[in-house]
Amino acid sequence: MKLLGICLVAAAILCLPGLGTAGGKAEGGKWTHLFNGKNLDGWEQHTGKAKYHVEDGEIVGGSVPNTSNSFLCTTKHYGDFILEVEWKVDPHLNSGVQIRSEVFAKPTSANVNGKEYKFAADRVHGYQVEIDPAPRAWSGGIYDEGRRGWLNDLSKNEPARKAFKQNDWNKFRIVCQGPSIKTWINGVPAADLTDSVTPSGLIGLQVHAVGDRKEPLEVRWRDIRIQELSK
Repeated sequence: MKLLGICLVAAAILCLPGLGTAGGKAEGGKWTHLFNGKNLDGWEQHTGKAKYHVEDGEIVGGSVPNTSNSFLCTTKHYGDFILEVEWKVDPHLNSGVQIRSEVFAKPTSANVNGKEYKFAADRVHGYQVEIDPAPRAWSGGIYDEGRRGWLNDLSKNEPARKAFKQNDWNKFRIVCQGPSIKTWINGVPAADLTDSVTPSGLIGLQVHAVGDRKEPLEVRWRDIRIQELSK
């Protein structure tokens, strides 16, 4: 009976919110693939002029000199969700995965926590889960693209920094529910942010600007899937 009681308590703990599976969220809902592995249906490019194409079942983003940050974005908005995506980046290229992000057809201004921000037409802005192959290795940190800058870096999270694999495939798990945004890199907890500025928005794939560098640098994404969560 004592052993049975211990087992029942352990099972109950695994069923608590935030526990049970890697990434801190009990699964059971339906996964939807955002990329069909063949073409870019359901995606559209904004802001910069980096080149995106499909190759070997992967989305490939290639840098272009003298253009701004570029974003390949979903045409649909998402609010509460679990997002998983695998990616591989050139060691010299910065990148990221946008979540709950916005873009406007006309120049727009918005007040964020008492500060006025201006956005040019077609300028993607919002939460970005960083892809950072630089020595600081902040992949999985949360940056507010085009607005407030770093919200949750990995300067005090050595396990997450060490989880990044250079010149290899990495995997993000991102859980957004209400004001909570949490990330994992290769199964290791990375960022844990509470912020309610943008409750829903686009998902996007960034190719960072490279200045006048003419040699193309690439970042690749594959197995992009989402599970929408009920509120």
